[in-house]
Amino acid sequence: MKDLKGIYTALLTPFDRNGKINEEALKQLVKHNLNLGADGFYVCGSTGEALMLNVEERKQIMKIVKENAESANLIAHIGSISERDAHALAAYAKELDYDLISSVAPFYYKFSFPEIRDYYIRLAEKSDMKMLVYHIPVFSGVGMGFDELSSFLEDDRFAGIKFTSNDFFTMERCKNRFPDKLLLSGYDEMILSGLAMGADGGIGSTYNFMADKFVLIRKLFLEGKTEEARKVQNEANRIISVLIKIGVMQAEKEIMNQLGFDFGHCLPPFKKVTAEGKKLLKEEVLPYIRKADV
Repeated sequence: MKDLKGIYTALLTPFDRNGKINEEALKQLVKHNLNLGADGFYVCGSTGEALMLNVEERKQIMKIVKENAESANLIAHIGSISERDAHALAAYAKELDYDLISSVAPFYYKFSFPEIRDYYIRLAEKSDMKMLVYHIPVFSGVGMGFDELSSFLEDDRFAGIKFTSNDFFTMERCKNRFPDKLLLSGYDEMILSGLAMGADGGIGSTYNFMADKFVLIRKLFLEGKTEEARKVQNEANRIISVLIKIGVMQAEKEIMNQLGFDFGHCLPPFKKVTAEGKKLLKEEVLPYIRKADV
């Protein structure tokens, strides 16, 4: 399998005024992130509002990204509360020749761990693709410790973990025990911490407009320039702190709009960004990120 370490943008989904996918804006987003230095894309994740989309819409996004991503690494998030939908999306990812599939753990019904593990195994076996477990307990409500995560990492059908948790002890234990497995940190504001604990890179939503900062953080860290990397993390975190005041995903889309992309708004029930929020982003974020050249 090719080297899949690096920085992955968890792509936002642009919508037009009718709530349809804005294909041209999505193509521009992919190009912009390639220009920012992203190594690849995490497609149809929670950042892309994928759990609010139907199967055909998710397939549409996967196809557009594949056709415009050049040689970038591609991970398709195919997770769904409906396992039938997850299998359909996994089959399509295979057809498009994505590098990996990924899935959040089945949620809402408080499944037992054996049920969750069986869900992942069926997806990996039926798709005949390597699986990246999406570990995000704060949203999924599914907590997995070292023993549970190890049961995937010791299995050849699993490439690794998208680790969106601040349990850096478990992250380090996983990487120490399974050094050859892919471990991608999922918290933008703590990617440097993740790298220090063994992460091979990151997957993030704020990468959509500042992937270059995270590419630089990883580069500086690998060069042993930790203090310089921390300064860039500080820059990113100052911006993230502004997004939190507004609503992270809504603010991310508004930033894309201010950069000249036609991104529309998040789907309901997300609220739209207020005039005050737009002003704050224009003054406190826009001057500190790279302008689009697409």
